[in-house]
Amino acid sequence: MIPPITSRFVAGTTVPGTLDHVSDCNESGMGGIVNLLGEHYHDREPADADADEYCRLVSELGARDLNGSVSVKPSQIGIDVGPEVFTENFERIVDVAAEENVFVWCDMEDHTTTDTTLDAVESTAQNHPHGVGVAIQANLKRTGDDLRRLADVPAAVRLVKGAYDEPSSVAYERKEDVNEAYIEHLEFLFQEFDQGIAVGSHDLTMLETAINLHKEHDTPFEIQMLMGVREDAQRDLAAEGYEVNQYIPYGDKWMQYFYRRIRERKENALFALRAIVGV
Repeated sequence: MIPPITSRFVAGTTVPGTLDHVSDCNESGMGGIVNLLGEHYHDREPADADADEYCRLVSELGARDLNGSVSVKPSQIGIDVGPEVFTENFERIVDVAAEENVFVWCDMEDHTTTDTTLDAVESTAQNHPHGVGVAIQANLKRTGDDLRRLADVPAAVRLVKGAYDEPSSVAYERKEDVNEAYIEHLEFLFQEFDQGIAVGSHDLTMLETAINLHKEHDTPFEIQMLMGVREDAQRDLAAEGYEVNQYIPYGDKWMQYFYRRIRERKENALFALRAIVGV
């Protein structure tokens, strides 16, 4: 069982409970992006098992007619086993999702997996146009080229700042440089991209920039934010008429994810402390 303190960031360990949370998001005017926790499998058996779980998950999303999608980590479905295992499992998930009219996002992990991830998303998008999307990290110096490559691919892009500890040879290290790159890439997306834009950020400056670019270019976009982080802002933005989708993790591998959330933001740590001491 997930401790109450962790339930702010993780929807539960079961599919039914998680889909109930998606339903709650829908009632608040938001969509849900469901992620089964798990990553960095080096054997095929657990990678295939999680791919099977995603296939069941998209079937349940479709059966309940929820405003929901899924997001998959490459290392969860086999990229560390071999590129062909990841690609096969990703295509299998997308095939089932297409039957249920459920969108599939592919998360992006460290820079060593970028090319394989983009190759799989691009090939899958040709078979299922506008049925898939991929996260792109603004802190990587290669991202401008990757976005230009994706401009003609029928796949959506989720722009994030990037959370992996990458070497300075491939990534910006200073916060100011990452923010500058994020804004530059947002400008490109809103000017040139018509396949679907997701602004994956809790940085209110970045969200305001995206809203202003939307007003200038009239380019459709959505906002994606994590469960348990600035949820008041999520609901406020949805109430203002913006498309907001909450990223919703679930599963029994919750401990590592929870402590990563606590380390990332001071307010998350303060929330945890208050919950522990009962104030």
